Amino acid sequence: MLYTDFDSPLGRLLLTGVPSATAPGGTAIASLSVPGQKNAPTVEPDWRRESAAFAEARRQIEAYFAGDAQDFTLEYTVQGTEFRRKVWDALDAVPYGATTSYGALAARIGAPRAAVRAVGGAIGANPLLVLRPCHRVIGADGSLTGYAGGLERKRLLLALENAPL
Repeated sequence: MLYTDFDSPLGRLLLTGVPSATAPGGTAIASLSVPGQKNAPTVEPDWRRESAAFAEARRQIEAYFAGDAQDFTLEYTVQGTEFRRKVWDALDAVPYGATTSYGALAARIGAPRAAVRAVGGAIGANPLLVLRPCHRVIGADGSLTGYAGGLERKRLLLALENAPL
């Protein structure tokens, strides 16, 4: 596993990935996490720090934080159940500057209303903070709810996008 870390408005980001001949910049992204994030990976002894391998990903992330980009054109190498992949694909479809609810996301993937907790679990397991916009999911009443990176970071990301709260 390759990794790098760098400063951002959310704190120090940890970016992990693997070499890929088809990925922009040559690295498929496995995770993007922040300090203190629930279920965040930690650097293992056999991982290699390769900042250059993430130059394109870092460029796109910094452009996002600068307000110069609204989406990412990166390759991801993330594993998950079929249900989680459906939820993650639905997250990817939530536009920049917009928000949705857990129930609306469940409906979008054709899951019953009773599956809202499972949708929340899939969102919480998202290993691609910021890149896959789980911060755009809020409570049905418009409240800020759960975010693996912390509600202050969620608030900051939504404010950056001028998203309705």
